[in-house]
Amino acid sequence: MIGKKREQMKKIADIRLQSQIGEEERFWDLMRRMARENKTAVLSFIVIVLMTLAAVFAPLLTPYTEKQMDLMNRLAAPSAKHLLGTDEGGRDVLTRLLFGARVSLLIGVVPALLSLLLGAALGVLAGYKGGLTDAVIMRVADVTLAFPSMLLAMVIMYSLGGGIMNVFLTLTLVNWANVARVVRAHTLRLKNSEFVEAARAIGVPGGKIMRRHILPNCLPSLLVLFTLNIPASILTESSLSFLGLGIQPPNASWGLMINAGRQYLYNAPWLCFVPGAAIMLIVLAFNFLGNGLLDVLDPRQKKQ
Repeated sequence: MIGKKREQMKKIADIRLQSQIGEEERFWDLMRRMARENKTAVLSFIVIVLMTLAAVFAPLLTPYTEKQMDLMNRLAAPSAKHLLGTDEGGRDVLTRLLFGARVSLLIGVVPALLSLLLGAALGVLAGYKGGLTDAVIMRVADVTLAFPSMLLAMVIMYSLGGGIMNVFLTLTLVNWANVARVVRAHTLRLKNSEFVEAARAIGVPGGKIMRRHILPNCLPSLLVLFTLNIPASILTESSLSFLGLGIQPPNASWGLMINAGRQYLYNAPWLCFVPGAAIMLIVLAFNFLGNGLLDVLDPRQKKQ
């Protein structure tokens, strides 16, 4: 009996190992193909890396601080001293742009990661357990998706108040439902596969099956969702900050910079155009990268 169980465990290990090796080789082959065929995605990745490095090393790239004011040089035009000019408080726009990139990238990545973890956990649980668990989780997801994301984010932020931690929580609650639906669909497809059936037959607990056999096979789709959720989070945070519901002054935020500069649109247009161009660039870069990943991971989307 013990020998038979060991033989079954060896069989499932071999099946799972072959599946993982095949998936891993296929994944890296697809990444290399994307690098060859989709130059826009590669360029977008380079832009993201450069903007991330600029945000990380912001104190080394500028002699000013994000809150340093010089009232004698208010609304100064771009010059050698201030490459992108100054704002209404005499603060260097380039400096605030670089420090604002820290906020935007952090708020883009952290909520996208948190919503990915929450949505993946609930999605795999709903798909694997089925029944009442599936019904409850999916109905909550349907209710979340029924509201426009921006409206839902505004309501939550108005209830919680401003601040970066509340922005993290709000964007996580807004974005988890899409992830849960995708992971649930993958789980429904995978839970009747050969290696999952073999694991279930030898008594592997359901939690271990979900964690070690199902979720790893959802990683390509989760990677695409992650890259597409980041620009959505950046846009939502910028909009919330523009409306006064997100990051609060005197902290640097691209949305705050646009809001503060709109009243000087005619005599100091760089106050709006510079952070607006930064938002457009980073959002397009993440979207092009996500679309490039989607093209190679799901060729059917490319044909449609």
